[in-house]
Amino acid sequence: MIRAREVRVIASDGEQLGVLSVREAIAKAEELGLDLVEVAPTAVPPVCRIMDFGKYKYELNKKANESRKHQTVIQIKEIKLRPRTDDHDIEFKLNNIKRFLADGDKVKVSIMFRGREMAHQQLGRAVLDRIVTELKTIAVVEQMPRMEGRNMFLMLTGAKKAQDGKPESKAESKAESKPESKPDIKQ
Repeated sequence: MIRAREVRVIASDGEQLGVLSVREAIAKAEELGLDLVEVAPTAVPPVCRIMDFGKYKYELNKKANESRKHQTVIQIKEIKLRPRTDDHDIEFKLNNIKRFLADGDKVKVSIMFRGREMAHQQLGRAVLDRIVTELKTIAVVEQMPRMEGRNMFLMLTGAKKAQDGKPESKAESKAESKPESKPDIKQ
C-alpha cells in the first residue's frame, strides 16, 4: 500500500516518467498490464517502479535458490571416547574420523571422564595425542585439547581445507626453504 500523495515513477524499461500522483501512477501501470511497486519508500518523494511483481518475486526466489545450491554446509561430527578405550576401538574410531574428514566435515573428539578418572587426565590427553599423531597427514588441529567440565575435547579439520584457507606467509616459506647455517667454530 503506497501512502504518499505523489511518487517518482520509473517505467519497466528504466525510463523516468517523473513525479505523478499515486492514482495516475496506478492508472499508468494498469494501462501497461503491470504493477506499481514502491522500491524506495524513504526517498522524497517515494520511488515506485512499474513492473510485473509476480515475475520479480519469481526472479528473487530463483536467485536465492541458486545461491543456496552453491553453498556447502560444514557439519561437526563428534567422536566420544573414554581414557581407557582399547586400541582396536580407537582404530575403529580413527577410521570414522578419516571418513568424516574426507567428506569435508569437522570432527570434535571428546574424552569423557567419570569418577576417579578425573584424577588421571593425562590418560585422556595421551589418547588425544595418539589420534593427532595418527591423523597428522590428513588433519589439522583447529582447537587444541581443553577441558570443559568432565570432558576433554579437540577439534580437527581436513588438512587440505586448512591449507586452502590460509595462504603461507613469505617469511614461513623462506624459513622452510633455507636451512639454518651454523657458524664455523674453530677450537
